[in-house]
Amino acid sequence: MIISFKSFALLLGVAGIAGTLTACGNVSRGIARDGRSAEALVWPEPGDATPMHKDGTFPVAANVRQLGAGLDKQQVAGLIGYPHFSEGVWGVREWNYLFHFREAGKLTTCQFKVLFDQDKRASSFYWKPEACARYQQEQAVAAASTERFILSADALFAFDRSTVADITNDGRAQLDALADNLLAHRRRIANIRIAGYTDRLGSEAHNDELSGRRAYAVRDYLVGRGLPSEWFQAEGLGAAEPVRSCGDAQRDALIECLAPNRRVVVQVSLTEIAMAERNR
Repeated sequence: MIISFKSFALLLGVAGIAGTLTACGNVSRGIARDGRSAEALVWPEPGDATPMHKDGTFPVAANVRQLGAGLDKQQVAGLIGYPHFSEGVWGVREWNYLFHFREAGKLTTCQFKVLFDQDKRASSFYWKPEACARYQQEQAVAAASTERFILSADALFAFDRSTVADITNDGRAQLDALADNLLAHRRRIANIRIAGYTDRLGSEAHNDELSGRRAYAVRDYLVGRGLPSEWFQAEGLGAAEPVRSCGDAQRDALIECLAPNRRVVVQVSLTEIAMAERNR
């Protein structure tokens, strides 16, 4: 069989990739069968990262916090990518990474190590320097306080409308002001809950759907103004939790009476750190 030079070069390339994926051996020595320890943890030099990762990466913080024992290699790679050094992928029990994190304009560089058990499932995790372990820990989001912004649905949307395109000019002005306020205090925010409400007129199914669409429209508008989408939880609560009860009346008078119940509530949770900053 005659193989062209181009095909031969391609085969060499494939072989090179396969060699990287299968193994150059673990860096650390004596990794326990359960992957929970090693006789000696050895860290590769940052400058020895593969060409593809020579400068490291900025991982998604939420993905780093999802790492835990029991994940297989495909799941780990789905969260933070494949290892940054040439120890290998499939035939080894150790992956090493070079990560960067940016906080308050300051850049922090960390090395991260995953040890796998004999079944190739993640078992233990290590950081260099150890202070970087905070990036894998759940953020403290216990709210010390909450602030609520109540927006009239009648001011936000035309009658029975619910999309971002349906938001009125007055509604956009209110949401723009709210977005500017939230962005100015973004370091203080733990999460934001948006709840849509209707009055009691109409069917329960329609009210639940309408209130939900309006809550999501407000969320999408605020995200479009630059607020992180991961801050938000949106839901529609229909005619629940009315703030005004109205007796029997003619329809027009009843609609006017029930107006305060048609609303979108934006509840902003602040962390204890936020409150400390606020009280300085």
